[in-house]
Amino acid sequence: MGVHSLAIKDMAGLLTPKASSLLVGALREQLPDMPIHVHTHDTAGSGVASMLAAAEAGADIVDGSIDGMSGMTSQPSLGALAANLKGTDLETGIDPAALNSLNTYWENVRSLYAPFESGQLSGSSDVYQHEIPGGQYTNLLFQSKQLGLTEKWPEIKSKYAEANIILGDIPKVTPSSKVVGDLAQFMVAQNLDAQSLLDQADTLAFPDSVVNYLKGDIGIPPGGFPEPLRSKVLGSRGLESVDGRPGASLADYKFDKERAALVEKYGENYVDEKELLSYALYPQVYVDWKEFEAVYGDVSELPTHSFLNPMKPGDEVQVNVEEGRDYLVRLVNIQDVRADGTRIVNFEVNGEGWSMPITDLNSDEGSAQREKASGAGQVGSPMPGVIVGLKIKEGDTVEEGEPVATLSAMKMETVIPATASGTVKRILVNVGDKVEGDDLLVDIE
Repeated sequence: MGVHSLAIKDMAGLLTPKASSLLVGALREQLPDMPIHVHTHDTAGSGVASMLAAAEAGADIVDGSIDGMSGMTSQPSLGALAANLKGTDLETGIDPAALNSLNTYWENVRSLYAPFESGQLSGSSDVYQHEIPGGQYTNLLFQSKQLGLTEKWPEIKSKYAEANIILGDIPKVTPSSKVVGDLAQFMVAQNLDAQSLLDQADTLAFPDSVVNYLKGDIGIPPGGFPEPLRSKVLGSRGLESVDGRPGASLADYKFDKERAALVEKYGENYVDEKELLSYALYPQVYVDWKEFEAVYGDVSELPTHSFLNPMKPGDEVQVNVEEGRDYLVRLVNIQDVRADGTRIVNFEVNGEGWSMPITDLNSDEGSAQREKASGAGQVGSPMPGVIVGLKIKEGDTVEEGEPVATLSAMKMETVIPATASGTVKRILVNVGDKVEGDDLLVDIE
């Protein structure tokens, strides 16, 4: 076919030493001069052994990670690979002293980003059952916590394997892995198994990623689409399937038109090629960032540790805004939360006292308990999240299954359908509201 090299992407870390020897050895026998590159993750803890076996079987390149960033869902330890090959025909020539200084640097960097650690403390050999890619595993673990499903993490892993089979046992790498993960969490949140999911497929509020996959928006899976699941989901929504490669029928993107709209909204100085491409690829993320930037300014000037870790009373931080402009900021105290959910924060900037009211997003002060959905006609939230769209207004007539709202939960968007036909009597949420599972969103009479 004219390829120049082969890459084996073992995104879940499923290669064992024996499998590595068999696969790489067979390829090497058939293609003696073809460069072979092996990439894996160390989720189960056997990555070093598997990469050593791949190298001995003839791989030219195996991937590793600096020690301080290695192991678990990352790549196997580069230092361990180099040490195990020392004195053999495959010796890397990597200087351990050079690795040590780099490792010290990255250990310190990693400590700054501790707030983003997933909480995973050890390897997980059950990856051979659920097959969650290393790049997704920690994201999914963090996502499950945000959705209030922390205690159901083992069940989510089990449902991931089940969701994969439901969707057709597909290759799981971005973006297909997100489809499987979204469906797994949806099944756990809704207490569904494969049969009940299929039985209710024409009425369930599936995550958008699952609907788009079944529509064909990310291509055709190797084994074809699962039926009758696909027909039920698309038929109940009146959606047409995408035939062939999605990109072939995709309309041209109007860069000049979108640039003009962004310039009008944000100003000429703020829309360069990078920003335009960011908006084209991730329009909602871009808008969210611009709203954040409008409130907080250019936070890249803050030291990393100050941005990621809240200051405590008495802490000081020096901020360099530009050449010759430094600010010494000292947090004096944070007052108790007030009835409106704000706190007064007192600090000093270059010795001058400042006070500012800050909304405490973690405070329960003044928050009312939402009604819970019960019975026909009451549309409830399928899981915790944020309302990002309302498609109806009070007094509208809706049909059962018609979209009434859109929920966003940790990058997983779900269109919520009407549970009955009738007239919209009450809408109990606004765009931007946070909701919990089963919170009443819309009341249909």
